[in-house]
Amino acid sequence: RSSGHLPERQIPARRVAMLCRLPDAARTACSETLRHLVPALPLAAARLPGTPTCFRGFRQKVSINREDKIRAALMKQLRAAELKGWTAEEVKQALSMEIGTLGTHALDVLSEVNSLELDVEDIFYNAPPGVLYEQALKYEAGSAIVGSGALAVKSGKKTGRSPLDKRIVFEEASADDVWWGKVNIKLDYKAFLTNRERAVDYLNTRQRLYVVDGYAGWDEEYRLPIRVITSRAYHALFMQNMLVPATEQELEQNFHKPFVIFNAGVFPCNRQTPGMTSSTSVSVSFKRQEMVILGTQYAGEMKKGVFTVMNYLMPLMPKRDLPPAERALSLHSSANIGPENDVSIFFGLSGTGKTTLSADPKRDLIGDDEHVWHSKGVFNIEGGCYAKCINLTREKEPEIYEAIRFGAVLENVVFDERTGDVDYDDVSITENTRASYPLASIPHARIPAKIEHHPKNIILLTCDAFGVLPPISKLSMDQVMYHFISGYTAKVAGTEVGVKEPEATFSACFGAPFLVWHPAVYAEMLAAKLIAHEADAYLVNTGWVGGPYGKGRRCSLKYTRQLIDAIHDGTLKALPEMEWEELPIFGLRMPANDVKDVPREILRPQEAWEQNGFSASEYEEAAAKLAGLFQKNFVEFSDRCSASVREAGPKKSEDV
Repeated sequence: RSSGHLPERQIPARRVAMLCRLPDAARTACSETLRHLVPALPLAAARLPGTPTCFRGFRQKVSINREDKIRAALMKQLRAAELKGWTAEEVKQALSMEIGTLGTHALDVLSEVNSLELDVEDIFYNAPPGVLYEQALKYEAGSAIVGSGALAVKSGKKTGRSPLDKRIVFEEASADDVWWGKVNIKLDYKAFLTNRERAVDYLNTRQRLYVVDGYAGWDEEYRLPIRVITSRAYHALFMQNMLVPATEQELEQNFHKPFVIFNAGVFPCNRQTPGMTSSTSVSVSFKRQEMVILGTQYAGEMKKGVFTVMNYLMPLMPKRDLPPAERALSLHSSANIGPENDVSIFFGLSGTGKTTLSADPKRDLIGDDEHVWHSKGVFNIEGGCYAKCINLTREKEPEIYEAIRFGAVLENVVFDERTGDVDYDDVSITENTRASYPLASIPHARIPAKIEHHPKNIILLTCDAFGVLPPISKLSMDQVMYHFISGYTAKVAGTEVGVKEPEATFSACFGAPFLVWHPAVYAEMLAAKLIAHEADAYLVNTGWVGGPYGKGRRCSLKYTRQLIDAIHDGTLKALPEMEWEELPIFGLRMPANDVKDVPREILRPQEAWEQNGFSASEYEEAAAKLAGLFQKNFVEFSDRCSASVREAGPKKSEDV
């Protein structure tokens, strides 16, 4: 700072760490690499050809004692890791950390970060996984390398999203577009600036910050540059997994005015700030292109915050006034593609099997959670996957299990500190244990994750704990809109604190917390695209058959996979109308006979109940109860829907 080359408030030569790779086989190689690991760190700017005078010779002030501690901590974690399955080169890459060149773009980033009123000692920009591992192990309590090589972390008190604390800034340009209410709660512009200032002040108290640049979206015409500024290395690694990576040229050309996420989640918001109802706040300003996070360290807030922004922007593209079928539709869905370029879209809330069913070894994965269907095809919004880990096994979900390796983030899991083995059945911290990993970790992932083919099948997934809905049913266009807007599934005992009996859950468009426009806007666009591209639609129940939760049984994954296969191979499409029968009350068309190895009595709910010892009247009573819940939920949306859509829902029993 005293060199005179930089203004007082500008950031001097930070160690913008661009390290790592993974390393040489077994324990001897680990030990050898670790001997050179920490001493290599301080060289940063000294290596840069053409570095300004004030940057040259800058050395990291890390004492020998600290270096010894880091080395010892890493060795302890690595001893616990089961690395014997890795090749020599993989282990070598994992442990080596080399300083790369800073580059002119990194200096631009420093200047841009400085313009945001942030001035801290160290900035790590798009740091490779090895660097972020080292930073998390050193500075973030509870971080560890587990047996698979993944980084296990803790998110603090919040182990899930806080939808009641989400706010959208009320701004003239977007005010008429936003679906205001319990999902999108208004926030005054001044209150947003107060939160922003609080976040920046906190980030300025940190000795080091982590900056990640990447895209939301794989398609060049629609993608949005995103910049994340956070105080936690785990958050940086998470977002490097979840954003689409940019090339060096793209970083230099396209990231001068990105959408910025200020993640100061370690620090609470001020409850006295107008519009705040707790110590947590996640607020978005479309005009400023900024998001501010306070009071929650749960990484999913960043991921879903980006999705919220895309949910607003995409329906405006390429032009606001185009017909619905020609505009971009953002979808809370997974997607895959078959050998005949047949794209399938899977909608579903948490626990319905969206991630599991889209990870099909016979098909390429496009993505597991967020997509955009535009005029030329489909693209994934994300560069990675964020899978639930509860009860995860290699046998049930091999692709997800194998993806949890070096570079992956394991959130709030329980593991044996001695062996590094993760217990995916242990939910003592939370049932919402998660894994974040790059899309490329899935063997059959399509990279780049953009497809110039339109979906042929739309699959709405539900987990009906009441045992009323059939495992599969074919939907009319009006039924698609009705059930898409309804977004039904059910919670069962054990999934959330206080849930003792099955509870119906409705989330519009299977993602209400992330919607910005009214659900009818998304539904109209979906219907228009289905008609334009002649896609079929199905409702698949992965929940209970033969009775409700506690009395019936959950439909086996084997059967569900066979039904999905029947969609993809054309078996269901080829069934004549006489092979479909209507389900009373709900009006859904279900197969009249066996489908592949799935027996008729499984496919027909009332018969399944009767085979399990229940009477027909008991099933009808349960169906009428669930129908009433659908009707009550849909009242909120009926004024924006046509009469044919309203009538596509379940009927009162006396009207059947």
